[in-house]
Formats: sequence, structure tokens, C-alpha cells
Amino acid sequence: MSTHTPSAYHRPVHSESGVLAKVVAVFLGILVAVLGVFALMMWADARGARDDANAAAADAQAGASAPEAHNVALPLNSFAGVVPANALELAEAHTPYDATMPALQAGDVVKVHMVMKDRAVEIAPGVKYNVWAFDGDYSAPGPIVHVREGQTVEFTLTNGGAIPHSMDFHAARIAPNVAFRDVAPGESFTFRFQANDPGVFMYHCGTKPVLAHIANGMYGAIVVRPTNMPVADKEYVLVASEWYLNGDGIEEPASLDMAKARAMLPDWTTFNGYANQYVTHPLTADPGDTTRFWVVAAGPTLDTNFHVVGTIFNRAWVNGDMTQYQQGVQTVGVPAGGGAVFDVKIDEPGLYPFVSHAFAHVDLGQVGLLKVGNPKGAGTH
Repeated sequence: MSTHTPSAYHRPVHSESGVLAKVVAVFLGILVAVLGVFALMMWADARGARDDANAAAADAQAGASAPEAHNVALPLNSFAGVVPANALELAEAHTPYDATMPALQAGDVVKVHMVMKDRAVEIAPGVKYNVWAFDGDYSAPGPIVHVREGQTVEFTLTNGGAIPHSMDFHAARIAPNVAFRDVAPGESFTFRFQANDPGVFMYHCGTKPVLAHIANGMYGAIVVRPTNMPVADKEYVLVASEWYLNGDGIEEPASLDMAKARAMLPDWTTFNGYANQYVTHPLTADPGDTTRFWVVAAGPTLDTNFHVVGTIFNRAWVNGDMTQYQQGVQTVGVPAGGGAVFDVKIDEPGLYPFVSHAFAHVDLGQVGLLKVGNPKGAGTH
């Protein structure tokens, strides 16, 4: 009788690989189901977002003229660069803000009197804006205050506006609750401080909301001249700022769009309050002159990145630090609420643009020309 030796192990019909395939199939099925649910959720979210966006756009359009529509979704309606057809003619007729450094006053005490007034001013060719700013030749920015290091400033604020205002001098070391207090309409207030810190400083209304008061033109520059300042042939003061409009300002003056100001979306950026004014009315210097720029970034929110095209700063007192200067610097950031001083010595006649090198600012008006000598041709910026 023959015998058959059985194998040590008899494999079943379903192998291990078949079991593994089933397990993989089950997991794939679960994964597909999860992905399907996730895709359905994404579709629902996208549809909901689309509906929300459409509703927000409708709300923004319906409430564009409402001054308290702070919950309107971005983007906000912009009037950036909107000017009338005769803008060039209006720009040429405009009397530019005098950026020339005013003379120092003699004596130990310098008396400064500013009158606040609600008025409409032009901030670009044919574009008017309702400011809370200054009476007289200087509106926004206010007048340049120029004192020697160590002089005492006696400042008087007269409020000719409709709401309370105040004045905060960054050059002062003084209790703000005492000196920078609100002044009611029709009243005046005087305080003193000794200008012991040299440099170029901002002054501005400090009444709440400060964003609104600065954005409405209540700012300016005070220069505290150091005792050992190198000589310059020409000196100019530039105050950089931005404007936020609730209309184009052409048919009627625009006012502040607070939502734009909070979102930091300006319609215009300027040197000394008016877009491009030193392009049509350049600042001047002679070949070989040392030209000094005292620059303040008034904001209310944005910095300025100061640069002179076609040259390099011979001296740059960065962030208003007058104890030392840098040489061979190309561009310097001036922070909102800060100041800096720049010297350039240019030998070759030409048109040298001065700009914020954040070039969106140039497109919105923060650009001017330094005309050296009697050059031919036109600038390229």
C-alpha cells in the first residue's frame, strides 16, 4: 500500500495577498467616502462664500455714502488719481507750499501761534478736501517752526473749528495731559517747552480719534537746529502724508473716509499736502550746492522711504539722530511720526526726482523734482 506524505502546511484557497487586497479595498472605499463628504463641504463653503461676497458687495454699494458704514467689506471704492480734464493747467496755476526753511528768530523765546480752522483746500489738481487744519497761507501741513537748540517755544493754539483740538509736539519733553489737552471751540491755550533735542520733529493734533485728526490735515514739522550743524546752501522741509477720500473731490470737496484710513488704502500720498506739486514747481539748487532735506513722515499711518534719484546721500541723519550721520546711503525709511535729515551735493545740472521709493506712493503723488542749474529735457519718474 503506497503512502502519500502530506505537505507540512496546506494553503487555503484565499491567500494572504487576497486578504490584503480586501483590506486595501475597504480602506480605499472609506477614503473615497471621506473625500466625497469633504468635497461636498468645500462646495457648500464656496457657495456660501460666493453668496456672502455678493451680499457684501450689495451692502457696500447701498451704503457707500453712509459715513458710519464701518462694516463694509473690502475692497473700498477708490478715487486714487482721479483728476479733472484740465489737471495740468490747474497744477501749473497752483501756488506750491513753500518748502524753504524759514529764518530763525532772535532771543531766548520763540512765540508760535496757530489758529485751527475748518476749510476746504486743494490736495491735488482740481481735487478739494474738507480739512480740520490751519488758517492762513499754510493749511495742511501747518507752518514750519524753526528754532535753535536750547530756545524756549511758547505755543498758543486758538481753536477756530467746530470740535475740540489739541497740539502734540514731538520735540517737547512735557506732561501731555497738561500741555496737549483738548481746547474747546472758540478758546485758546498756551504752553511752553524748551527745545533741547535737535532734529526735525512732527507736531499734530492729539485729540481722539488721532487717526481722524491727522488724516484731516492737522500736522506739521518743527526743526530744532543743532548748534554744530554743517553748512548747507539750500534747505527744504518736506512733510509726507496720505489722504483718504469719500468722494473724488472734483464737483464738491471730499471728506475723510475712516474705513479707508483704518485699512491704510489712501487715494493720494503727498509731500507738503499736495500731490506732485514739486514736479510742476521744482525745488531748485545750483551745481555744486549742498542741498539739505528735513523730512517728516506725518502719516497718519504710512512711512516714507526717502530717495533722491541720480545721486547718493552725502550725509543722512537717520531717524532724526543728530549726534551722528551715515554716508553713501541710497534710501532711508522715515517712520510715521518720525523724521530724518539728508544732504546731497550735486555737481551736474539736471532734474533729480525725490520720492518715496515705495513706488505706489509715487503713483499717488509723493514725488517732486530738485532742479539743479538749468537742465534740458524732462525727468523720467
